Order: sequence, then C-alpha cells, then structure tokens
Amino acid sequence: MRNLLEYIPFLCIATLVRALPRTLALNLGKRLGQLARHLQGRRVSIARENLQRTFPEMSATEVSETISAMFRHLGISFIDMLRIDKYQGRQDLERYFEIDNQESLVEALDLGRGCIILSGHVGFWEAGTFFMPMLGFTTGVVAKPMRNPLVDAFFTRLRQANGNHIISSRKGARGILKSLQKNHAVCILLDQHLSGQGSVAAPFFGRPAHTTTIITQMATRYQIPIVTAFSYRQPDNTYRCHFSKMFLLEGDLSKENIFENTARLNKLIEDGIRQDISQWFWLHRRWRPCCEK
Repeated sequence: MRNLLEYIPFLCIATLVRALPRTLALNLGKRLGQLARHLQGRRVSIARENLQRTFPEMSATEVSETISAMFRHLGISFIDMLRIDKYQGRQDLERYFEIDNQESLVEALDLGRGCIILSGHVGFWEAGTFFMPMLGFTTGVVAKPMRNPLVDAFFTRLRQANGNHIISSRKGARGILKSLQKNHAVCILLDQHLSGQGSVAAPFFGRPAHTTTIITQMATRYQIPIVTAFSYRQPDNTYRCHFSKMFLLEGDLSKENIFENTARLNKLIEDGIRQDISQWFWLHRRWRPCCEK
C-alpha cells in the first residue's frame, strides 16, 4: 500500500510531464530543481562540504553558484529521464545529440570481448539509453533497483524502450559477464560509494573513496576493453556525448595492481567531472569518514 501511495502521485507528475512539449517540460524541470535547492537543506550541506573540500580555492559565492547550477541541472535531467522514450529516430539523434569518437567503441567491440563503457553521474547519464541503440550498439545498462518496485518498473520500461537491457546491480559480475560474452557494450557508473569486501579506498579528487574492484578485476582478468563516455548538457539543452580512446587494463590480479587500476578508473571519472563540475552529483556522500582514517 505504501508503494502504491508513493507511485500514484509520481505517475500523475510523470504523465503531465510527458504530455508537455520538450522545451516547456525541461523549463519546468529547471524550476523544480531551483525549488529543491531551497527544500533540501541537508543535501545542500553535503554538496557544500564536498565542493569546499574538493576545491578549497573556490569562494563561498562560487560554491553557492555551483550548487544552484547543479540543482537546476538535476531538475532538468529528472524531467528528461521521464521523457527519454520520447526521443525517436535519426532526426532526434541529429537534432539533440552530438556524438564524438564512436569509432572507438566500434574498435573495442571488434575484439569480440564486449566492452565496458565507464561513466559516472555526470551530465545526462541516461542519454545513452536512447542514442546507443540508435547508433546500432546492443547495450546492457547496470542499474541499482529502486526501493519502490512500481517506480523501478516504470524507469526500467523507459530504459528498455529503445532496445537496451537492464542488468541488476544485485546480480553483480555474473550479469555483466553474461552480457560481455555476447559482445555487448555494458554501461557502468562507477562513482558511487561501495564499501566492504570487493572494494578499495582509491583516490578520487585527492581523497580516498571506497570504490568497487569488480570492474577492475573483470577487465584485467579477461582483457575487456574500456571506453569512457560522458554526455554533457549544453546551454540549449542539446547534448555533447564523447567516447574516449579504447584501452585495456594491464598487470596481474595482485592487490597492488587492482588498487592502481581502480585508482586509474577513478581518475578518468574525475577528469570527466572536471569538464563541468556543476553537472556532477555533489550531494552524494562519495567520501566517508571510514575511508579517511
């Protein structure tokens, strides 16, 4: 009953948003983001602490402006995600998405081992659920199931609308490997806190942050090519999507090498965030006291 009571108002909002023209819907998202900035005091405090510790040279005004820009961006991204299946055909691909260096992904898949597309909660990270199938790539998307199964089913339908398949993060390496063995591309967001067995406190913006080692171990053991990808929102609400040059992780599966390779992946995500720091999820507790002891 609780799930249903949460889902009904969510569905009403989603139905309204999906009925609006794109420009009007995204403007509404920006306003909702601005409102959330004033209602989410705890999240604002987390974002401010993260930014101040990451960029001590930033003034209080710059930090505040970055946080405001982040909330506007997240509001737009939330609305765009509710409408992701509204993008259709080559016309929308060419109108709203500028894709750079997709040849690197083709090169990686030509090896026949699948490909890990490494990214983070940067820009509009859901953009690939539309443009990857449109570019002709069979893609698995690793996603953490949401607490409310009705809302989770709603977003799963959106993410699979264009032909992707969802890999539950609860299935871990098994689901990822199964997709890679079919020579699929697998999209993974690696910028979330994950402690316990199978993680290391690797540097991220110069501070230790618990990061899963499953991807590092898998890519090293099976020599799976990795390509980073980030989709940045432009001022006109189009997207610039860039694939990096393909690379392989070298070395053995020793603790030292796993740590170094995981740190390398963190650095690549860090570099992606630095392209526009207002488009990252600063309100997440990426760094925890347990990592900095």
